[in-house]
Amino acid sequence: MADVRRIVLDVLIPHDPSLLEFTDRIAEVDGVGGATATVVELDEDVQNLTVAVEGQRLEYEAIEATIEDLGGTIHSVDQVACGERVVERRPTPQDG
Repeated sequence: MADVRRIVLDVLIPHDPSLLEFTDRIAEVDGVGGATATVVELDEDVQNLTVAVEGQRLEYEAIEATIEDLGGTIHSVDQVACGERVVERRPTPQDG
């Protein structure tokens, strides 16, 4: 199986821990080179985030376990990049 280099997740988390602490903990998972969490929606009890994680050899199960340990829930896996490098999406003629 090819190495996983990027995972983008739709995640629901409580307000505690803070967004800063949550993202820092994801970035500390073995194999993670960096993590970015963006608030998509905020309500009284929870935050809905888009979490992008990149590294040389990501382990989904370790990332998932960390999110769950922090009280979060993964709603969906929205993007995965595998192989020797990350291929960015480029416009096609169909995008018009």
